[in-house]
Amino acid sequence: MGFALSMTLLLACSPPAVSQETARAYPNRPVRIVAPFGAGGLVDVLSRAVGEKLRAAFDQTIVVDNRPGAGGNIGADIVAKAQPDGYTILMTSAGILTINQFLYPRLPFDPATAFTPVTVIAEMHMLMVLNPDFPTRTAGEFIAKARAEPAKIAFGSPGYGTTGHLGMEMLQFAAGIKLNHVPYKSAAEAVIAVMGGQIQGVMDNPPTVLAHIRSGKLRAIAVASPQRLAQLPNVPTFDESGLKGFEASSWFGLVAPARTPRAVIQRLHGETVRALGSPELQQRFGDLGSRLVGNTPDEFAKFIASERAKWEKIVRGANIRLQ
Repeated sequence: MGFALSMTLLLACSPPAVSQETARAYPNRPVRIVAPFGAGGLVDVLSRAVGEKLRAAFDQTIVVDNRPGAGGNIGADIVAKAQPDGYTILMTSAGILTINQFLYPRLPFDPATAFTPVTVIAEMHMLMVLNPDFPTRTAGEFIAKARAEPAKIAFGSPGYGTTGHLGMEMLQFAAGIKLNHVPYKSAAEAVIAVMGGQIQGVMDNPPTVLAHIRSGKLRAIAVASPQRLAQLPNVPTFDESGLKGFEASSWFGLVAPARTPRAVIQRLHGETVRALGSPELQQRFGDLGSRLVGNTPDEFAKFIASERAKWEKIVRGANIRLQ
């Protein structure tokens, strides 16, 4: 393997001098961050922001490679089958590691064994937003109306099996209600449908809906987090609204192929955490309602296991299957 990542990433701290023979044997190749969703989405934006910081830290070319399709499985499979040398890494969503295995009849990789966790990059708790003309102003009022009118309130999502869909399913399970799910091709399309009155609401991430809430085109009635969002201090949590302990979030993390050497993981982890701590990224993503995390690989692994158990219960309980 040699000195991966331009002979620096393999070394946890300060690399020794490299001979000309070694330099010729292991050329300076670009590092590829596979973003398994389309350009312009949250995974793409996070990949480019973190990639730029890593480029400066490693003095190494970083390429973001968008490989959308199949709920992120196409891009993830590329990384699962890549050489474990540090040159190909994945910016993953929660779905790839903890949900898709319960949605699809089979995957081309085993999410439990195909990757080595590096760190959680960002976490964001979902907001429940409604068309401003819908006649409920609190989560309690909404739940009461949904109980009185089962399956009559239309809620949108970016598609079957997305976190927006499953967050809604979790809400139905926790509140004992039945909603009418309307899938769209993207979160943006679902939000436009809410603003246009075709459907009544969505459960989605803050970056997708914050600007519309501030403009008055959407009404936020609750956030699925332990505390209120700093960006929306007047919007209560579901817990405050009477649905005790209800939390639903999306998260994104960096993983490498299984069997990537520990020294590579340690170096990549250290520089990624340093990048996430930069005031620039903290403000940029904090303004969007995202919390930059930067936990350890072991903490990330435990988090994946707990999330997998949670979402398996929701997916199987709602009997959601994709082809």
